[in-house]
Amino acid sequence: MLKIAVILGSIREGRFGPAVADWLLDHLHQRDDMSADLIDLAETPLPTVLPVLGQPPASQEDRDLLAAVSPRLAAADAFVIVTPEYNHSFPAALKNAIDWHGVEWQAKPVAFVSYGAFSAGLRAVEQLRLVLAELHAVTLRDSVGLQHPWAQFDGDGKALDPAADAAAKVMLDRLAWWAHALREARTARPYTV
Repeated sequence: MLKIAVILGSIREGRFGPAVADWLLDHLHQRDDMSADLIDLAETPLPTVLPVLGQPPASQEDRDLLAAVSPRLAAADAFVIVTPEYNHSFPAALKNAIDWHGVEWQAKPVAFVSYGAFSAGLRAVEQLRLVLAELHAVTLRDSVGLQHPWAQFDGDGKALDPAADAAAKVMLDRLAWWAHALREARTARPYTV
């Protein structure tokens, strides 16, 4: 069973992200090869002041906030980042969560479900690929982009366009392949930077 951390990147009031995350979680719950752990950054806020590079957080409060997220990222075999596009990029809270962690991302696959008005959040994903490459994560080519997501779901949270469900299946199938391959590789030969 692969452990998939689903990271919900938006913390904005009135955000649409939970609806998108719930739709994705429904897909994950239908699989018998994956378990999902939703890390909602609005519910698990992280400190916003980073310590000196290489140093632990100074305060117990900061350590407690990190303890609600860091072990869950470390335990994950793979990640799916659910992100909106804000001003042609991704949310600051998501960048903060990424920056607080290093080894947790290394040699693990990352898939994306993005949403936004005209671009379907794809500009946010392109920037995330650059950031995560620096942390030695492996980003997947196949992702899901939801254009005008507010009109993409019915009252039960189901996608109105079957192409969205098909894209989610392809993405999760690819994520499973990469998660198995990289987990086996990390077990046989630990990844070092």
